[in-house]
Amino acid sequence: MMETIRQLRAVVFDLDGLLFNTEELYQFVGAELLRRRGKTFEEELIQKIMGRPQPVALQMMIDWHGLDTTVEMLAKETEEVFVEILDERLKLMPGAAELLLALEAAAIPKAIATSSGRRFTRNVLGRFHLEPRFEFILTGEDVTHGKPDPEIYRRAAERFQIAADRMMVLEDSENGCRAAVSAGAFAVAVPNGPSSDHDFSGAMLIANSLSDERIYAALGIPMGQSEAARSG
Repeated sequence: MMETIRQLRAVVFDLDGLLFNTEELYQFVGAELLRRRGKTFEEELIQKIMGRPQPVALQMMIDWHGLDTTVEMLAKETEEVFVEILDERLKLMPGAAELLLALEAAAIPKAIATSSGRRFTRNVLGRFHLEPRFEFILTGEDVTHGKPDPEIYRRAAERFQIAADRMMVLEDSENGCRAAVSAGAFAVAVPNGPSSDHDFSGAMLIANSLSDERIYAALGIPMGQSEAARSG
C-alpha cells in the first residue's frame, strides 16, 4: 500500500450517483417519462443504462419499450423535468464535501469525468460553486466512445500528464468502473442504491462511501485533513 500511496497523484470523480445524487434523480425522471407513456421503469432496464451516456441510455429506453419517440424528444423532456426538481432535490453525496477539502489541503489535483452533457454538468456543479475547484471537466460530449469504453479516463490521464495507474478514479456504477479498470486507473467503486449489486471486477477496492477511510489511506492523506481545511 505504501508504494500505491506514493504513486497516486490525481483523483477523477464521476458525477452522477458518485459526487451528486443525480443518479437517483435520473431514475425519478426516467420513471416519469415512461409513466407519461403508460410504461414502467423496470429494475433490469435501470441497471442496463446506469452510467451510460444520455443518448445511449435514452435509445436503450426507446428500444426496451418500443416507444414511438426519438432520443432528441426524450432528451428535451428530460431536461424540462430536471429543471423542476433540481432546486429542491439536488444533494452532494455523503462524504463528498469532506473529501474535496482533504484533497485540496493535500494539493492533490482533481477532475470530473462524466457521461452527462457539459451544460447539465456545469449546471449541477454551479449550484454548489464547485466547477472552479476542479482542474478540468470531461463530459460525454468530449469523447467518441462513452463508458464502459475507457476513452474518457485515458483522456483524463493525458490531461493530467500522468500514467493512468497514477490516477485514482471514483465510480459508482459497473459501466463506469469497467471504463476506469480498462484505462488502467486505480479504480475505486463506491456503490449505492441500485448499483449495490453491480459487478466491480478489477476495482482496487469497493468503498462504503466517499468517507471510507481506505480511500484516504490509498491517497496518503488523513481523514482529519478536511476539518483542518475548514478551520484554516
